[in-house]
Amino acid sequence: MEMHDLCAIAAGEPRCVLATAVKVEGHAYRKQGVSMLLTEDGAMYGSISPGCLESDLQARVDRVLSTQQLEFVEYDMRPEDDLSWGETIGCGGLIIVLLEPVCGELWSILSRMHTYFQSGSAVELTRSFYDQYTRIHYVIQPAEDAESKTSLYPSPVAKGASLGPINTMIIEETPIPRLSLVVIHSSEADATASNSGESNLQKDGLTEAERWDVPLQISARYEPKPRLIIIGAGNDVIPVALLGKSAGFHVVVADWRETLCTAERFPGVELIHGFPREIMHVLDIQSGDYIVLMSHQFPREREFLELLEDRNYAYLGIMGSRTRTARLLNDLPPLKHLHSPVGLTIGADGPEEIAISIAAELISCKRTVVAAECRNAQRGIAHATDGHRASGR
Repeated sequence: MEMHDLCAIAAGEPRCVLATAVKVEGHAYRKQGVSMLLTEDGAMYGSISPGCLESDLQARVDRVLSTQQLEFVEYDMRPEDDLSWGETIGCGGLIIVLLEPVCGELWSILSRMHTYFQSGSAVELTRSFYDQYTRIHYVIQPAEDAESKTSLYPSPVAKGASLGPINTMIIEETPIPRLSLVVIHSSEADATASNSGESNLQKDGLTEAERWDVPLQISARYEPKPRLIIIGAGNDVIPVALLGKSAGFHVVVADWRETLCTAERFPGVELIHGFPREIMHVLDIQSGDYIVLMSHQFPREREFLELLEDRNYAYLGIMGSRTRTARLLNDLPPLKHLHSPVGLTIGADGPEEIAISIAAELISCKRTVVAAECRNAQRGIAHATDGHRASGR
């Protein structure tokens, strides 16, 4: 579950806590910057670990909501012989999690982020900590306006250094009392959510966040949900649409056969009826869109490809053999980001396995494009290079 999903959920949850992995060292299940939501009634959306930490994080929700204070929690799961966290711990690594009550300014920030995502815009969220992590600025802005475009965290600001001017659209400041930070290690067999108050680390004048070298400024770039446009509504499209939704895509199924393109067959999917020339203006294909042709109707797919000549998109997958695709592309100018046969080569057989191979390739390309955008942004390059290419299923 991605940040665009969490922002939408937070809008309807009156009392919840945002948990974010602000620092990760060693092997870990999720990357630095990942977030999840935990509600007062025990619901959890998203994940930071494969289940090792979530119950402990959930146990802290009541305190965070009642005190309206941030908490930093450290989970050190590196010792190989440590069984104190139970048999499910096998993820390893060191993770520092920031818990924030979703109220006031943060609730407003998440609502604004949701608006950006709905309009198809990427967003950069920056947290700046002051006064030994007892004051915080929340800043959001469209990612293209941010000085640093990165989906992970930049180098930490040196202790005591000026954070420099903050020049953005929205600045929210939340004063919070001096935090009673909680430090938890996997080696502490009796570690529970009731552990709080001043720790030994605070006695030398440092908060746990300072000792853990948590950056004074944390920025994260979040992308809107990408569109997966599937041309065709046959039976083999059903598992592709389902997996596409599970993989974080906004799925659109387009077909001229209205008896196939129905909500009963494709629940939770955007449906568009019409022939290629009729649907093209409705689709309004953008540079971040992923397109898969699997209607098995040669003339219609040829017509659609002709309409794609001057369009920008992130991915184009064509179902069928290389021979069939060569015939489809005959006399057409080279098409960008082409993957044919569509899907990773895993020896797939049957609709379900082929759908898995397609979903795997879509995820691979999505992650590759995001990583390339981050690298290029750091070099001052406006556009990402071509994504991952693979042939066959």
